[in-house]
Amino acid sequence: MLVITLAASLFGCAAEKPASTPSTDPVSGLRYVAVTDLPKEARDTLKLIDQGGPFPYSRDGVTFGNREKLLPKQNNGYYREYTVKTPGERDRGARRIVTGKSDERYYTEDHYQSFRRIRETTDE
Repeated sequence: MLVITLAASLFGCAAEKPASTPSTDPVSGLRYVAVTDLPKEARDTLKLIDQGGPFPYSRDGVTFGNREKLLPKQNNGYYREYTVKTPGERDRGARRIVTGKSDERYYTEDHYQSFRRIRETTDE
């Protein structure tokens, strides 16, 4: 078996390794974050978004203007923002999920100073 494996490797016949999952979204250039790596409150917000609400904050679902220009450029109204509760905060806090019309989702924990693209599933 070792001889066959060695020969296959030498002649390029070995089974290809699956491609590794990229760490950066090729469209936005932002680093990915897995849903499982988000805070519990962000996962809860994603569930509310998927259910269509009800949302705890009146500003949830409003248009996100992308004034910081950190997300891919789109027409006005393309993005929507949702609050991610922050334990201990008395107001909305700094954490948000921003969604796009093509079902892309982004997470910010610093009130739009930076974003990560949320990876819904992995092929691993």
